[in-house]
Amino acid sequence: MASIYSKKMSLMLIVLGLSMLLEVQVTKAWLPRYQQSTKDDGSLSFLVVGDWGRKGAFNQSFVATQMGIVGDELDVDFIISTGDNFYDDGLTGVNDTAFTESFSNIYTAPSLQKQWYTVLGNHDYRGDVLAQMDPVLRKLDCRWLCLRSYIVNADIVDFFFVDTTPFVNKYYTDQKHTYDWRGILPQRKYISNLLKDVDHALKKSTAKWKFVIGHHTIKSAGSHGNTTELVEKLLPILKANDVDLYINGHDHCVQHISSSDSALEFLTSGGGSKAWTGIIEPWNPNELKLYYDGQGFMSLQVTQTKVDGLVYDVFGNILHHWNATKSGY
Repeated sequence: MASIYSKKMSLMLIVLGLSMLLEVQVTKAWLPRYQQSTKDDGSLSFLVVGDWGRKGAFNQSFVATQMGIVGDELDVDFIISTGDNFYDDGLTGVNDTAFTESFSNIYTAPSLQKQWYTVLGNHDYRGDVLAQMDPVLRKLDCRWLCLRSYIVNADIVDFFFVDTTPFVNKYYTDQKHTYDWRGILPQRKYISNLLKDVDHALKKSTAKWKFVIGHHTIKSAGSHGNTTELVEKLLPILKANDVDLYINGHDHCVQHISSSDSALEFLTSGGGSKAWTGIIEPWNPNELKLYYDGQGFMSLQVTQTKVDGLVYDVFGNILHHWNATKSGY
């Protein structure tokens, strides 16, 4: 009897241990992490462009040229893409020539031969999503890094890249397009886990600055407007964790909106190619610092105490200059 009781207790302890391990794995954040080095003085500079992949058309090549010039002037450390990397329907696979025709052959300036950190947009989800994340593309062009959601640690800044397309409910009932939902369904579980991961990672961050990057807008005066699902589910997490910037694409413009109720700034850099929608919705002028309907991109320079942001048009003209500061302690 004692032997049977002992075996039962051992089995119960094993089951309990496994259940605790599973609970830890579910509740703890396991977003992939990458390390980005800073300059010798501890600062960073980078460019942001989105909604670009059109094989050079719709002024994509002209934007790329100006990015190269600015990138050289600022000695940028890396480039961020806010998604919709390949129009109109993503990539068909790892052998799709659109990768070379829209990326490698376009962003050829020496200053742009740096790491590219990219997120997926809704147009990317209309193709083979797994292809964009496949290591094969990194062998074709070592600059390319694309995952659903991940973190880049850069000493003074932590960057949190968030997969926003699965949040948007209308895509699941879209009869005109087919979306690649492999690895996403069931939607509710995927989003719940992602939100937990992002919240956990933000809470654990000790960086001076916290920037979140996604494809879809949270606040925008453009044609797509606010993304309701992100306003309801992601924005509260950003505010609760004192995020400094939310950077997105989706609307084909460059835009800067400030918050009236927090220090959070909203930057839209979606002018990498096709633009000029002619749409701007009414917005509080105290919040809307810039709305430019044409092609363009952004640069950000970050130190321990200051962020300097510049917005450029397709000719390299500076449209907007803004900054944010923090104590050095």
